[in-house]
Amino acid sequence: MPAPPEIAIAGRKIGPAHPPYVICELSGNHNGSLARALDLVDAAAATGCDAIKIQTYTADTITMDIDRPEFKISGGLWDGRSLYDLYQEAYTPYDWHAAIFERAAKRGVTLFSSPFDNTAVDLLAGLDAPAYKIASFEAVDLPLIRYAASQGKPLIISTGMANLAEIETARSTALEAGAAGVVMLHCVSSYPAAMGDANLRTIPDMATRFEGLVGLSDHTHGTAASVAAVALGASVIEKHFTLARSDGGPDAAFSLEPGEFRALVKDCNEAWMALGNAHYDTLGSERANLQFRRSLYVSADVRAGEALSLDNVRSIRPGNGLDPGHLDDVLGLKAVRDLTRGEPLAWEMVGR
Repeated sequence: MPAPPEIAIAGRKIGPAHPPYVICELSGNHNGSLARALDLVDAAAATGCDAIKIQTYTADTITMDIDRPEFKISGGLWDGRSLYDLYQEAYTPYDWHAAIFERAAKRGVTLFSSPFDNTAVDLLAGLDAPAYKIASFEAVDLPLIRYAASQGKPLIISTGMANLAEIETARSTALEAGAAGVVMLHCVSSYPAAMGDANLRTIPDMATRFEGLVGLSDHTHGTAASVAAVALGASVIEKHFTLARSDGGPDAAFSLEPGEFRALVKDCNEAWMALGNAHYDTLGSERANLQFRRSLYVSADVRAGEALSLDNVRSIRPGNGLDPGHLDDVLGLKAVRDLTRGEPLAWEMVGR
């Protein structure tokens, strides 16, 4: 059987044989303040996450400031806002990046980003980002995927809105362009995503179809979807993070607060640990309790030569007698000596 696939980001191995790689997505929850962005890094590092992720774009690199209907958002969390206005609020300025990377390094946690154009890739390459994340909306931007992959680092690609052909094309483009491995994240690109739309069974299906690493970019409320995804084989979990939802921010409504994110990390790791392996033998931790399984015991005094019956033999706990499966075999046999109530039944105690 071939070894399960795996990649490494900053030395941390990722794959089915390793605990889930949990990414803390800061997005635009810095609310326009570098000091808050650095506080977010500190708080995220304290959750025990494996990595922190930011986003690298400006309003002008991701869209245009044009007053046309298709540049406005209709419905959902950002209803009525223009794309340009939203991204102008949410973007992380390029001149903050060095300070954010430095703070993460001081906190001993990996940091990387989602680039949205080639200038963003160049900036991140200059900061020695150990991986690149391609957002769902950019999963069809093959030139961007190709350029990011050419840096020779792992790529994590969200697949929200992408069909099977688009997912395969994005993955193959990344690998052919030199990516050091690819992880495809199942994702529902609505904000927040309804639990009923999560369709987490897509995760093992993706793993089979693409014979590679899969995970979940989770926009649902709470932690249940992420923990369930780990149980279904997700090797990577990405979840948005904020200091406090009450502080507001573009993504605050579907982000986890520090205590919640610590619980997410713990629960995802415990879910992975609980998966173990298919196993049917007695575990070491169970052996002490073998003695308390059921077995056949003498339930009433029996004189030598008297036949065993349901009146004087029972299946009870503990397990020092014959297996209960031998009950029919011993009924009608005769005691070779006097048997006392409470004795475990053994073959040498009976005969024909």
